Amino acid sequence: MKAAEKIQMYLKVLKLQQIAEVYPDEAEKAAKAKRSYQDFLLRLLEQQVNARIEGSINRQIRSAGFPAIKHLEEFDFSFQPKLDEKLLRELAGLQFLNESKNILFLGPPGVGKTHLAIALGLKACQARKRVLFYTAEALTQMLAADDITGNLQKRLVSLSRIDLLVIDELGYLELSQKTATLFFQLISKRYERGSIIITSNKPFEEWGVIFQDDVVAAAILDRLLHHSYTFYIQGNSYRMKNIRPK
Repeated sequence: MKAAEKIQMYLKVLKLQQIAEVYPDEAEKAAKAKRSYQDFLLRLLEQQVNARIEGSINRQIRSAGFPAIKHLEEFDFSFQPKLDEKLLRELAGLQFLNESKNILFLGPPGVGKTHLAIALGLKACQARKRVLFYTAEALTQMLAADDITGNLQKRLVSLSRIDLLVIDELGYLELSQKTATLFFQLISKRYERGSIIITSNKPFEEWGVIFQDDVVAAAILDRLLHHSYTFYIQGNSYRMKNIRPK
């Protein structure tokens, strides 16, 4: 077996796939440029490390469960001129995660709440933070199922340990008293332990209707708003802006 073949075999055994892919070209370039062995090895290792980081980020993005990929850079702030663009770009620096602060986006359908929530979640994934995205309906259904099977506490502990929990569409459907209680348990478990981003079409004064209990709603809001940023987004729907009446 030739030396080049042995190198490829050993790289695959060591699971250094990226080096295995670039080694022949890098070896040829190094020989032509008369690079040192140290420089040649450094270039190979840099590409392997970068590939692993990229792979880790891509896996995190997939496991987060985003319904779509949305970037902050794609958001049309000119369509929502009253939105605090400067603050949102500061939040994209993710300091709010280090401080376990929450972010709430409130407003009617179609104004960009979910886009912004996903965009910040994506920034967190790119920083190699653990992120999970759920609609409020899917989340509460999951908690209710866990409660029935006896896995609720295990689930709450698991959800309390991730860096960022994104809950979308809170308020589109009213919760039962049981699921409202389960939602409260989750918020309490994450209180001052990890950040939450919530989007809702309902103002805070209507959250008692969502949870069918003003006391539970007040307790949830108390914990969410203690350390938080709230954005009230008004205006027309993005999805409707290009539709012309016939």
